[in-house]
Amino acid sequence: MSKEKEEKQEKPYWEGKEYSFYNHKKCEFFPCHETTDPQNFNCLFCYCPLYALGSKCGGNFKYTEQGIKDCSACKLPHKRKNYGYIMSKYQEIMELAKKNQ
Repeated sequence: MSKEKEEKQEKPYWEGKEYSFYNHKKCEFFPCHETTDPQNFNCLFCYCPLYALGSKCGGNFKYTEQGIKDCSACKLPHKRKNYGYIMSKYQEIMELAKKNQ
């Protein structure tokens, strides 16, 4: 992509905003997943809101032999660039919550 086209493309509404990123280096568990980029490790979604979506979360997970979702290898909610993806899944999370009333 040319630099001219790149400049014309708008950034997502949340990119560069303080509310879309939180890095808690003083946390006793920081980082909770192995990373080569601790500066961009996002702690905002410490407890992943996508967990309830099961296999539709989009993350790197597996199920244990006991049927429990294991997200220990997943870094999806901890990447700065994935804030928009997580927010795009909130409609699905709300629909799931409605079913569980």
